[in-house]
Amino acid sequence: MFRFTPILLAAAAIGGCSVQAQPTSAANPVVVELFQSQGCSSCPPANAAVNAIAGRPDVLALSFAVTYWDKLGWKDVFADPAYTRRQWEYARAGGRGNVATPQVIVNGRSAIVGGNPAQLAQTIRREGPAKGGPTLSVAGNAVRIGAGKAASPAIVWLVRYDPKVRQVAIRAGENGGRTLPHRNIVRQLAMLGKWRGTAATLPLPAPREPGLRTAILTQAGTGGRITGALKL
Repeated sequence: MFRFTPILLAAAAIGGCSVQAQPTSAANPVVVELFQSQGCSSCPPANAAVNAIAGRPDVLALSFAVTYWDKLGWKDVFADPAYTRRQWEYARAGGRGNVATPQVIVNGRSAIVGGNPAQLAQTIRREGPAKGGPTLSVAGNAVRIGAGKAASPAIVWLVRYDPKVRQVAIRAGENGGRTLPHRNIVRQLAMLGKWRGTAATLPLPAPREPGLRTAILTQAGTGGRITGALKL
């Protein structure tokens, strides 16, 4: 079932930054963030829709497992409170008084349920690549951020995710008895720093586990739009 949490939070203002946009590619993909839980019976269709586009070079598909349905009889094996906070940041920034699963946020702007592949594809086409942020590149164990104009500081995020399909047997809760495929599950989310318009180099922390892929995001404030992305 489609679920909401009852907590109400006020909307928060977000900032922006402006630099020449880049074409869609692995160096500047459309960012698709899925918020889901193994304890939510309405999540499998959204998981499947996002899994289906996870291999596209022009899309960065990220699956965030939230914690607020762990109480329903099954604790999501990938859930992290940081991912729940990220979804709430989007809710506050968008003036929404609740969060729900499943939910897909495209480029930090467009919020949809995500279970309809045609609607997801249409939203991705409409949004296009992340735009407005600085150039991003990685050399060695550091990310290089180009200079540009910034109306307000942008957050620089490190994301590490598992590109493999992971089949998880769910033994209890709403999906009890099912085996659900997961792909591009986020395993690490860390703020590297803030970009204020000047060129910068930020160190990259070591991965927490082997086999993960890395992405770098710039975001126009907490819960704001994604202005740049780099898939490694």
